[in-house]
Amino acid sequence: MSIEESATPQEYISHHLTQLQIGTGFWSINIDSIFFSIILGLCFLAVFYKVARNATNGVPGRLQTAVEIIISFIDSNVHDMYHGKSKVIAPLSLTIFIWVFLMNLMDLLPIDFLPYIAKHIFNLKALRIVPTADVNITLSMAIGVFILILFYSIKIKGVSGFIKSLTKEPFNYPILIPINFILEGISLLSKPISLGLRLFGNMYSGELIFILIAGLLPWWSQWMLNVPWAIFHIIIITLQAFIFMVLTIVYLSMASEKY
Repeated sequence: MSIEESATPQEYISHHLTQLQIGTGFWSINIDSIFFSIILGLCFLAVFYKVARNATNGVPGRLQTAVEIIISFIDSNVHDMYHGKSKVIAPLSLTIFIWVFLMNLMDLLPIDFLPYIAKHIFNLKALRIVPTADVNITLSMAIGVFILILFYSIKIKGVSGFIKSLTKEPFNYPILIPINFILEGISLLSKPISLGLRLFGNMYSGELIFILIAGLLPWWSQWMLNVPWAIFHIIIITLQAFIFMVLTIVYLSMASEKY
């Protein structure tokens, strides 16, 4: 849907904030967010698989060099922040960083490009192409991290140690066990919520600014705001992927500490 086809800027903005869904209410599924998440995940796997398969000990190509730099960067961050022993943390961190970065990167595509194709070729009424601007996607990833936090907490500390960490901190007095449990429980539950909402809030606001520029300004003047915002948004895109990865490592490192 282009700006010319919209009766008002409000309708244009509302259209671009509408998800392509199946179902209604609580059971509705945002199939556009799921579709682009899967496609970008497969692209990530395909590129890294190709590089790993064609890796050479000689002078590497540009793609192999880029992948090696990314892997070295992730590995150094994991070694600096994760103090336990696990073969999962480094691959998990790499997957989170690249996957979130690719999903964020969709925000730099022209606002009307894919929605226009979806409407005029596939007859779709709505389409949102930035998965991380959908709170369902970001909270789903955060819940996955939360499950790993619980898994490593119980694996490293044991069930009794995990319970002690919730009941004997920060005040190691029997009479204060209920207060400790409330404080530590809130702290534990706030991790996935803050992790998911932080990423969602930043990407949703970034997408909204692009939509506002396209919906309120004439097409010939949009580049004056789109270009500087897109340049600045590249920093936000990378930074949000890095923050999500770093917080995941930190939370799992805390969960892996013996009580």
